[in-house]
Amino acid sequence: MWRALLRFSRILVPMFCRLRVSGEVPAELRHGPLILAANHVSPVDPIVMTAACSIAHVAPRFMATGGLFDAPVAGWAMRKAGHLRVDRHTAQVAQALPDAAEALRAGSVVLVYPEGRIGLDPWMWPERGKTGVARMAAASGAPVIPVAQWDTHRVLPYAAPVGLAKSVLLALWHRPVVQVRFGEPVDLSGLTGTAGAQAMQATDRIVEGIARTLVPLRRDELETPLFVDTTRPPDTSRVRRTRSAGLEQR
Repeated sequence: MWRALLRFSRILVPMFCRLRVSGEVPAELRHGPLILAANHVSPVDPIVMTAACSIAHVAPRFMATGGLFDAPVAGWAMRKAGHLRVDRHTAQVAQALPDAAEALRAGSVVLVYPEGRIGLDPWMWPERGKTGVARMAAASGAPVIPVAQWDTHRVLPYAAPVGLAKSVLLALWHRPVVQVRFGEPVDLSGLTGTAGAQAMQATDRIVEGIARTLVPLRRDELETPLFVDTTRPPDTSRVRRTRSAGLEQR
């Protein structure tokens, strides 16, 4: 059923945006074990990412908030498709990492957003990540490929579902260009110190990999996005010291 939904997404997504996918997932990694680590800029990201993954010939299991699994129709589909539940702010949240590691050891591809939320960096670069992805990689030995997406905030703003009907109609009318890029596997060798220190180092490398992958998608807007989502509340508390290698290179 999940593979059928992946194919259907390639029909659905072009209705509201013009999807451009670049980079690739190496053929030997497409069937797992593999972690795809993506930035998060809009509520529509998972739908766009589903179509992008279909184009890239991968069928990942998404790590998603537990509320989606409780929805009447979407929840049934999420469970049947084998996605992984994350019950944030509950006692069950700790179970998400062992479940993901077990899925990876069984040969799955798992897609996760290391930021843990839609990013609120004022310049829309990836925020400091949480260490869950690094710990998943350490527990399973799975490689990590960074994935960058851009301009999904032109389709659905941060505040959705507030103003959902208007946003959807505008997207159907304008069909903005949305880009997804698959990057190079992150080098997680040579980590030092305690397990916690290594997880933090690996997390920094993973998020920096996402930022580097994002640079080619927004070369003309490295500092301030050309399209500003006015519903997004800026939060500098998790801004990375180096927002992007692209800013250094410029």
